[in-house]
Amino acid sequence: MKKHLLSIDDLTVDDVHALFETAAEMHDVQRRDVKKLPALRGKTVINLFFEDSTRTRSSFEIAGKWLSADVINLSAKGSSTSKGESLRDTVLTVTAMGIDGLVMRHSASGAAHQVAGWLDIPVINAGDGTHEHPTQALLDAYTLTRRLGSLEGRHIAIVGDLTHSRVFRSGVKCLTKLGAEVTVVAPPTLMPSGITAWSKDAGFATSYDVDAVLPTADAVMMLRVQKERMSGGYFPTAREYTVGYGLTRSRLALLKEGAPILHPGPMNRGLEIAPEAADAASSAVLDQVSAGVAIRMSVLYHLLAGPSAAAATTGE
Repeated sequence: MKKHLLSIDDLTVDDVHALFETAAEMHDVQRRDVKKLPALRGKTVINLFFEDSTRTRSSFEIAGKWLSADVINLSAKGSSTSKGESLRDTVLTVTAMGIDGLVMRHSASGAAHQVAGWLDIPVINAGDGTHEHPTQALLDAYTLTRRLGSLEGRHIAIVGDLTHSRVFRSGVKCLTKLGAEVTVVAPPTLMPSGITAWSKDAGFATSYDVDAVLPTADAVMMLRVQKERMSGGYFPTAREYTVGYGLTRSRLALLKEGAPILHPGPMNRGLEIAPEAADAASSAVLDQVSAGVAIRMSVLYHLLAGPSAAAATTGE
């Protein structure tokens, strides 16, 4: 692995498989009475979040603590950025205290890449604007491999608000890297501009017809409608969106038997996903949460304690 994890592009297929293998071992820790490994003892990791988060921040915190690292959480509201300090000054100040790794979420696309250029320690992108969210993509793919086995040739449908979704952008890269056939589905107003050329280059399909895609899908991922990022009318009413693109009770019958249903959370129940779908026997939503801790333990281990960390330290 490279020194940082800023994008799925930073990982080779072998890197992804190595992370999954380590994650499987880390998953076993969750079932122990004593959930502690000494791998990062003496290391300090800061979670610096400029956007609200429940799952990502808490899972990174748990992941670090279960690896015996000292984990400190900082938010924008509690940092000097609220007083006008620049992002550069904030991260340089924090790292001057001798920390070993930085996990960062920011509302600006590309912020993590910018910060990584300023620092000598590993930086993990926990979501940057509408750009990428690599650990979410990894945990989603890991969850699918635990349900389906190899993803080679598997048809995965990603449905919802693609325009504002960093999960979709990382997810497509990760799934196609693992050999999956991906179809993304959205209304025209929520289909990103330029996606036709990108989909041809990246090898995934696009569609506006969710009912035509679901019957052939081996798994479906529903994406949250990100109202907080919308400044205009992307669809007339919530009900119209649900009728056209939501995973409703009636659409459950279109899915293959046992096809996993994923959602990165938080869910808008009754909008993009019906309660019957979210709570179905085939729902993998809580599996994703559990996998998130294992994957983030794996990422922290490889970047701060694994061979890649040693190579970065020695300059190899």
